[in-house]
Amino acid sequence: MEPFVQLNHCHGLRFHTNSSLPSSLLVKHHLATLTLVTLIKIIPTVIILQKWILVLSLFCLFFFFIFKGYFFKTSPVYLVDFSCFKPPNFCRVPFSAFLEHASMIESFDSESVAFMSKILTSSGQSEETYLPPALHDIPPKTNQNESIKEVQMVLFPIVEDLLSKTRVSPGDIDILIVNCSGFCPSPSLSSIIINKYSMRDDIKSYNLSGMGCSAGAISVDLAHTILKIHKNAYALVLSTEVLSTGWYSGNERAKLLLNCLFRMGSAAILLTNKNEAKNSSKYKLFCTVRTQRAFENNAYYSAFREEDSNGKLGVTLKRDLLQVAGEALKPNITVLGSKTLPLLEKLRHGISIIGKRYIDKSRETYVPNFKTVIQHFCLPTSGRPVIKEIAKGLKLGDREVEAALMTLHRFGNQSSSSLWYELAYLEAKERVKKGDKVWQLGMGSGPKCNSLVWECLRPIIGESEKGPWADSVHRYPIMAVDVVRYLN
Repeated sequence: MEPFVQLNHCHGLRFHTNSSLPSSLLVKHHLATLTLVTLIKIIPTVIILQKWILVLSLFCLFFFFIFKGYFFKTSPVYLVDFSCFKPPNFCRVPFSAFLEHASMIESFDSESVAFMSKILTSSGQSEETYLPPALHDIPPKTNQNESIKEVQMVLFPIVEDLLSKTRVSPGDIDILIVNCSGFCPSPSLSSIIINKYSMRDDIKSYNLSGMGCSAGAISVDLAHTILKIHKNAYALVLSTEVLSTGWYSGNERAKLLLNCLFRMGSAAILLTNKNEAKNSSKYKLFCTVRTQRAFENNAYYSAFREEDSNGKLGVTLKRDLLQVAGEALKPNITVLGSKTLPLLEKLRHGISIIGKRYIDKSRETYVPNFKTVIQHFCLPTSGRPVIKEIAKGLKLGDREVEAALMTLHRFGNQSSSSLWYELAYLEAKERVKKGDKVWQLGMGSGPKCNSLVWECLRPIIGESEKGPWADSVHRYPIMAVDVVRYLN
């Protein structure tokens, strides 16, 4: 007889078995039967629980996507204000004075002086640019002490001006970033600033060197990243180039270019993520994009600091610099376009790429129209050929490149701080309106390409009476004659 299970309400579970079977086998058989019965009873409960778990999971996902912006949203970064250094008139260097001094320096031969004369007259800069006092001496002073004096001359006034007009004290600064490509003393430039203004002992300080003309934009991007971590903080960014250490005293033409093009300049920028700063700040950081091409040897050596055959240090600018700049720009604007451009422009660009690849390889790729979303452009002031090449690639008109060309004309190439003189020019002309977007494009050695897009938060008025353009903005824009490429 097969064993069976009987449920008894009074005495619980009873087993009726054939007594001839071994007792251990009977127990195992009864337990298996009991387990099967139990499983059959709980299956509906499990199914119901699975349905509720699925519903609960879907609800959690829905809740996450709806409210993730609230829980994971980072505080906006605001540009409270900025200041640009206006060099004193005794630092002005007209072409005639520059060439006269160059001819009196024994390290330059007559061919080098003639070459620098050609560069100056075709550079797009005026007779009103500036060099530090150390480079007015014959021969120029390029020692450590003179470089420290130049740092104090170009950085201290703008820090004091910025803190004064924003009513922020040195003790309020939580983050300090200083960038200078060619001069890296010890203690660092950031330590010099901290010491001068007795800043807090817990300030987060950073010193960037060797990053070229794009370092100003890189510094802002770094500040943006740090402000994601440190809430309710102020970040002070200082951007400059010390020229006394970058002077080249040899006769290689590719290294003489920087003597003619680089001029004095510095900028101080105050950033914050404080919520209350929205009403008083000038701009909000809309987006940043950083790209580089140092992995390619041709690009890496396009602007390279090295010694010449006589052991004299200088920066070599290669003939293919414009091509390298274009290649560095492409991936940057591709990423920037994906973040800023309207859908229609993205579709046009994407369709043109597909058509070029699969239909007609000779057809031109559609260049997105950034003017549909960006009203003002601050381009690298590396020289008129570079400005013209970038404008051609982005299909920008005279109005869009005006700030870059006029800054180059008035102040020369001020390396990493040039972008802020361009923005100061746009403000002095009262062109930046509430809601407008401004694109600052920095390109430097490496090569690196860095974009900052700002959204104007309030009307910008009254800037024509102060800042670096106060005594000259009424004369601009001016019509400058076109020039040949001076690398020929």
